[in-house]
Amino acid sequence: MPAPKKVVIVGAGPGGLASAMLLARAGLGVTVLEKRDRVGGRTSAIHAPLPPEHGGGRRGRGSRPERPFTFDLGPTFFLYPRILEEVYAMCGLDLHAHGDADHGVELTRLDPQYRLLFEGEDRGVETVLDCTADPERMAEQIAKLCPDDAKRFPRFLNENRAKFSAFTKVLQRPWRGLTDYLDPQLAAMLPLVRPHSTVDRDLGRYFHDPRVRLAFSFQAKYLGMSPFNCPSLFTILSYLEYDFGVFHPTGGCNAVSTAMAGAAEALGARVELEAAVTGVDFEPGTRRATGVTYTDAAGEAHHADADAVVIGADFAHAMANLVPDRLRRRWTDRKLEKKKYSCSTYMLYLGVEGGPEDFEHLEHHNIFLTRDYPRNLDEIENGHRLSDEPSVYLHHPGHTDATMAPEGFSSLYVLAPTTHQHANVDWEAQGPGFRDTVFAQLGKMGLEDLRSRVVYEKALTPDGWAQDLSIFKGATFNLAHNLGQMLHLRPNNRFEDLDGVYLVGGGTHPGSGLPVIYEGARISAQLVCDDLGVEPDWEPVRPKTPTPERVGT
Repeated sequence: MPAPKKVVIVGAGPGGLASAMLLARAGLGVTVLEKRDRVGGRTSAIHAPLPPEHGGGRRGRGSRPERPFTFDLGPTFFLYPRILEEVYAMCGLDLHAHGDADHGVELTRLDPQYRLLFEGEDRGVETVLDCTADPERMAEQIAKLCPDDAKRFPRFLNENRAKFSAFTKVLQRPWRGLTDYLDPQLAAMLPLVRPHSTVDRDLGRYFHDPRVRLAFSFQAKYLGMSPFNCPSLFTILSYLEYDFGVFHPTGGCNAVSTAMAGAAEALGARVELEAAVTGVDFEPGTRRATGVTYTDAAGEAHHADADAVVIGADFAHAMANLVPDRLRRRWTDRKLEKKKYSCSTYMLYLGVEGGPEDFEHLEHHNIFLTRDYPRNLDEIENGHRLSDEPSVYLHHPGHTDATMAPEGFSSLYVLAPTTHQHANVDWEAQGPGFRDTVFAQLGKMGLEDLRSRVVYEKALTPDGWAQDLSIFKGATFNLAHNLGQMLHLRPNNRFEDLDGVYLVGGGTHPGSGLPVIYEGARISAQLVCDDLGVEPDWEPVRPKTPTPERVGT
């Protein structure tokens, strides 16, 4: 038997790990090189022990060590598990099998999915919506704000179900150029998508109360965009939550990354940590990749040969740092600078005194929406300045999962959307003041004494995202998802500037968000197999996530 073709994957993020699973199952020799000391990329974990002055260092019950504080570094919402179920099934595995010898995860469907807290004119919380996937109960929640809007909720679900069904076919295929638009499937989809409308404007066809529209449009932030600018296609984001649910993986979303790495290795892939790729290597005088150069944990340089290179690192950062500018035509450094990028986030990871019983007024996911939300978004996207009244998201996993903090303590994750790196903001000078602003907003959520409870704290600014996580401009959601940067106008899965190079992750088609990144990995894996002449023995898929039925009108 000839030796299997070799594939090197740069980065062990969700796209890289899904690709590793599929390509290893296809019989290719797969090596994943990850520069950090853990897998997951933005979907990894922060672990912090309880400080000794607060009782840290003791053993837990029996002989078990005490649980550390555990925080998801980035994503905390786990949506639409069907695609990852299918990736697992294609590899002969079960996402939901999470015993000692398995490589799946335990998923808990949340109800309510999240709590929305709307700020009123008096700067306190005026309205609370507990958003549930139960249509009748959700209609009751909407009716608190606008009874007529509640009557139109079923129509929103049904029309977006049709939109999602039509667009799914577009998400599941590569896009290479204008000829792809001649596909009859796309022509049938266009009337549903309303390409020249925005998320907020399209929601106005169903919901007249601006707070209700906000409840179904804040999800544009999953793409790092404003609902007032985001293409109307993405109303399907909120629809997905109501038909397919919001889940919590035990241990956090980072546990999914750990499980996927284990699955990839069980399938034959090699995952090497603290292996920093320093460049893609090319056949002299061509744009054909022959492998990569990387340094190991000891700082020694190595070359890894490859018949195909899959780049799962942040797209713009990887291009600017791993590929000579002279080899790139469409995506040169100058052109990368001119592209539009998503917002970033200011993060606080807080280990606090008090278990779940001390935070009973919080749900698992809590989103505080400032009274002038449009102004807040304008400050981020157009003004590129820090808001004095930002919206804030608070993740309280202890509401559902006791594994993520020491007993008697809680791990709280706080996120405030901000501009990506920009000359208007000096984070070294302005960061401490913005921290105070964020704590003031948390106080409005009933956490007035939170500062006094903090025993562990880590902050992460756009500068940190850029420097520590190698994210271009600290834009945590990658290239913006406007009409000029979607489908074939996004970097292609089979990268058009180079030969033998493929892309996965939020910087390529179909885009950002965990389910979409997994789908993109599936597209890229198929292209690799096609180009290397490999017929993958992927299993047929039988998803366990139920298909929703039409909601009565």
